[in-house]
Amino acid sequence: MKPTQTAGFWIRLAANIIDGIIVMVIVYLLGAFLFGKSYLERDSGIGTVQIFGDVVSLIYFVLIPIVWSGYLPGKRLCGIRIVKIDGQKPTIGTMLLRYIVGGLVYTVSFGICLIISIFMVAFREDKRAIHDFIAGTYVTKNPPAGHKRFERG
Repeated sequence: MKPTQTAGFWIRLAANIIDGIIVMVIVYLLGAFLFGKSYLERDSGIGTVQIFGDVVSLIYFVLIPIVWSGYLPGKRLCGIRIVKIDGQKPTIGTMLLRYIVGGLVYTVSFGICLIISIFMVAFREDKRAIHDFIAGTYVTKNPPAGHKRFERG
């Protein structure tokens, strides 16, 4: 199936910025609530603070799109969502490939693949990045079929 109504670079960037801000606020507030004042005073090195932030990010970026038909809050605000290449909503395996394996590729390449992905989203007709190819996904402006609450009126 060919991707339809693909989302381009700028709208995806805006959605990612919104989601990043949401995750930071969640990590900050939840960390302060669970760990108290000591959480806010810790350094940002690898340790409890970093691991806690990574776990919250993993839950946010992997589970929310599965239960919310490919949407994350930032993507929903921007009117875009993640779908599998066949148009179906993402599964746990899809999102783990997209988030973890895609992230590993970007890390191992010291960000070079991330830069390539930016150009791919900006200039390819299907607007798919490396993590989209790894997971078999794309980002679309189409709402889920049969979900009236998601359809624009």
